[in-house]
Amino acid sequence: MKTSILQQNEIPISVVELVQRIVVRIPWPARRQAMANTTKTLLNGKPRVAEAVFGWGRATVELGMNELRTGIVCLNDLSKRRKPKTEEKWPQLVVDLRAVMDPESQAQSHLRTDFSYRNMTATAVRSALLEKGWSSETVPTVRTLSNILNRQNYRLRSVTKTQVQKKRNIPTRSSRM
Repeated sequence: MKTSILQQNEIPISVVELVQRIVVRIPWPARRQAMANTTKTLLNGKPRVAEAVFGWGRATVELGMNELRTGIVCLNDLSKRRKPKTEEKWPQLVVDLRAVMDPESQAQSHLRTDFSYRNMTATAVRSALLEKGWSSETVPTVRTLSNILNRQNYRLRSVTKTQVQKKRNIPTRSSRM
């Protein structure tokens, strides 16, 4: 910890711990400004020292100092940074998926969940959507379709191929002796 600035300004460790507990309770973006204000008051406006003393990111403290200086508050809307899901981009896709899946889907035998089961692969669902008139560029890939169907409470089961039964040699009495 940078004790030299704390000693120069005669700031005890208990004050540092108190500031850390208080600043954590302030919501963003006011927290950034509180960090900057504390840094200016206690640490002579040095964000790098604030990083060492309080454990705050110096870029965050610098941004808070710029906000205090200019009066402009930077807003971070993190909820808009995610990539939208395919169902959100094309709501008609969900309607067409239900039209393909619902006629032959069946519920779980003991009805403990609301999943619908269908003996169909995601590749077959994709080809059914292509037959419905969707272009190959807009229809999601097989893996994405599988994820969408899982989010819509469909569980795909792979279609098992019948396997030829192997002949077993059953020993007869004459072959044992």
